[in-house]
Amino acid sequence: MIDHIVLVKFGPSTTPEQLAEVVSRFKALRGHLTGVVDLQAGLNFSDKSQGHQVVLSVRFENRAALEAYGPNPRHQEVAAFIREVGRVDSIVVDFEL
Repeated sequence: MIDHIVLVKFGPSTTPEQLAEVVSRFKALRGHLTGVVDLQAGLNFSDKSQGHQVVLSVRFENRAALEAYGPNPRHQEVAAFIREVGRVDSIVVDFEL
């Protein structure tokens, strides 16, 4: 299994409503991806996160499922929305269990 963790930081013009919409769009991906064991998304409340506000955690069955995720059209739509509402930075970590 593969865990895929994404932390996203947005600029000061990004509204709380837009952050909530990012989380909703992340959660909606679950039904459109193959090889997903679990998918969680939420707003970060820790002050130890270097300003990253949104977290996505996806557990994939294998590396092939992770590789299919990147070019998936639904994922690309969410990525475009994130850029549109003011993404400043992302940290991505993938590791095998």
